Amino acid sequence: MNGAVFLVHLAGAVALLLFATRMVRTGVERAYGDVLRRRLRGVVRNPVLAIAAGALLAIALQSATAVTLLVGSFVGSGFVGATAGLLAVVGADLGSALVVRILSFDLEILVPLCLVAGTSIFFATEQRRWRQFGRILVGVGLLILSLRLIGEASEPLRESRILPVVVNYLSGDPVTAFLLAGVMTWLFHSSVAAILLVAALAARGLVPVELGVVLVLGANLGGGVIAALLSRASPAQARIVPIGNLILRGTGAVVALAAVIAIRPPLDMLGDTPAGRIVNAHIAFNLALAACGLVLAGLVSRTAQKIVSLGAPPEPAALAVVELSALDEAALDKPSQALANATREVVRVCETIEVMLQRIIGLYEEADKESIAALAALDDRVDSRHAAIKLYLARVTQHPMTEEEALRCQELIGACVRLEQVGDIIVRNMLVHVKKKLERGVEFTDQGWRELLAFHRSVLANARLAFNVLVSRDAETARQLVIEKDRLRDLEKSSSRNHFARLGEGTARSVETSSIHLDTIRDLKQINALLASMAYPVLEEHGMLRGSRLRAS
Repeated sequence: MNGAVFLVHLAGAVALLLFATRMVRTGVERAYGDVLRRRLRGVVRNPVLAIAAGALLAIALQSATAVTLLVGSFVGSGFVGATAGLLAVVGADLGSALVVRILSFDLEILVPLCLVAGTSIFFATEQRRWRQFGRILVGVGLLILSLRLIGEASEPLRESRILPVVVNYLSGDPVTAFLLAGVMTWLFHSSVAAILLVAALAARGLVPVELGVVLVLGANLGGGVIAALLSRASPAQARIVPIGNLILRGTGAVVALAAVIAIRPPLDMLGDTPAGRIVNAHIAFNLALAACGLVLAGLVSRTAQKIVSLGAPPEPAALAVVELSALDEAALDKPSQALANATREVVRVCETIEVMLQRIIGLYEEADKESIAALAALDDRVDSRHAAIKLYLARVTQHPMTEEEALRCQELIGACVRLEQVGDIIVRNMLVHVKKKLERGVEFTDQGWRELLAFHRSVLANARLAFNVLVSRDAETARQLVIEKDRLRDLEKSSSRNHFARLGEGTARSVETSSIHLDTIRDLKQINALLASMAYPVLEEHGMLRGSRLRAS
């Protein structure tokens, strides 16, 4: 086999390895992503559990990089602290090493079994989760097959005259070998694939164990670089974990490389075969890194935060502190202009309510004192603006107004009152449910949580419709909002029936969370009713209301 044909075979085998790894990861994300994310966010407070959860998630996704980016987004959203997030990512690196160990066993028999079972499942059903499970099985089969193909493709290297020269050079220059492995891992965008390739070459006697260990350390450095580069366009907070992981992983790899060069530790104790020793060295390195992470995670995360803040554009101090008001006193004697000013201010209240409505559902999954206090502070902002708007509009009415301006004034006052009531429901009712759930340490069933999320999404969509109606006064949008109110009522009945059915079956988590579930649905329904009522003045003006119901179109 000539050199060109050999490179084509090896490139094809590596490409299949990368594709199969991605296939497994996307299958797991699509089928079980929501559950895995929720479980991860629920356990990262405990340092040991954070490492364990990160390891399990990396095993499921076949990628520590995917876990790093996911946890980084949690930190950026404020759901997870930077230190806890970094520990979860250190655990993910360990989980990635365990994936390499599992795949290094002789699993040939699984290739036909996974391919046949996965393909059969994929084509036998239309259910999304089962189809993704079939996809995962096919991916695992292709992953194992790719390792065999790498071994077969590299067989001609035994007769190569160039390879011994390259290997001897890299063995004598471990720093170059270390950096080369880091670049190779970055090109693969997968430390799992890079280390499996090194192990496959070592299994055929093409790479000595000492050089293989150096290449593994370089692959660990490259694995940290991947996530740091992929997150470079993310918000500053979301980059803390990838940068912290690079600092910890990169520093650990450099220190381990220096130890290997200076001490030349005996590697026979790591296993009976060259490939086994290399893979076990990878696991040992990540175990040591996890132990160091328990001690140093706080320091590293603070260092990463300082590094990230250096590159972040500074916020203009005046704009960050001062909130300008649209309620211009000089326009009070010009009702049309004053009403436009009041509308702008009410829109700001709408924006604050939208933020509160978005954040509250996340607190049901993960809440702490800081996030609860931040949401309550938003309600204080709503209350102060509500009071200022009412006072401003009351002063406007002291000047002569047309009938249309008077109606618009009443409409804005009514909208402002309803928005203030929505804020009160979120803080005085729903935040209480959040605290109760946190104190009891209970969890919704997967089905119950999906129903709450679907209900919340509908209410949030209707809130945006209501805010649009307030500004545009579009009759068709107002009509759609009221129709959505009726649809949501049906959705609420369906959710309640499903919940009581689970209670009847004796589902433990349904019993534990029953009052929280039902009260949350009730509060969201009440919020939706308040928001929908903002459409009534527009519908009434266009003659589209009959009593308390819509006229037939």
